[in-house]
Amino acid sequence: MQDFPIIRTAGVDGLLISFAAALSEPANRAALAFRAALEAESWAGVEETSSSLVSAFVRFDPLHMSHAALHQQVQALLDQRDWYAADLPGGRRFWRVPTVFGTDLAPQLGQAAQAAGLSEAEAVRSLSQARVRVQTIGFAPGQPYLGELPPAWDIPRQKELTPRVPEGALAVALRQLVLFSVTTPTGWQHVGQTAIRLFQPDVPEPFLLRPGDEVQFTPTDPETLARMRSDPRGGASCEALA
Repeated sequence: MQDFPIIRTAGVDGLLISFAAALSEPANRAALAFRAALEAESWAGVEETSSSLVSAFVRFDPLHMSHAALHQQVQALLDQRDWYAADLPGGRRFWRVPTVFGTDLAPQLGQAAQAAGLSEAEAVRSLSQARVRVQTIGFAPGQPYLGELPPAWDIPRQKELTPRVPEGALAVALRQLVLFSVTTPTGWQHVGQTAIRLFQPDVPEPFLLRPGDEVQFTPTDPETLARMRSDPRGGASCEALA
């Protein structure tokens, strides 16, 4: 069994630093913290950093430095501390996002609740009380994967695709929530609907949420949500985290 963290070559100009083979809170914490540390180092030749659920990625200029040289620098940084217990990066925010659970706007709440062994009321209470972390952004511009949810929500994705969920759909599977930034087909179960616009290409910071932000989905009703659609944030509030 391979020990973590591990450093792997990713193409001609990248290194991937992985902290686990599967998602966990400590591995996601490590990936976020280590990516922030890479950014803070500002090494010459490094052109980009990013993070996924359990890994950090470094893209560099191979004309400026070699894989071996960057590997040595990355290993030295890894050796400085226990990244699984690291503080999360600064600059994070806490978002409260108004959400309609169930109804015709989110028609798969019942089947997801059944898969989790919960009533619909219990499912809404569980999902709306959870304060989840943006673990990564991916699949579509500005789209967050959020978690982890309580163990009851370790439910599989559907075997068949839902042909279309709208922008702002909240879906669940695998102890995670996905908040969709675009209209798309999905195998995740559509349990909530928001009015938030996660991808705003015409503003200086086009992705509304960032990895490390925390989010809570607060229940609202369809009529109130309809009135929030004129607000690019869909009625969401935001406060800085220490």
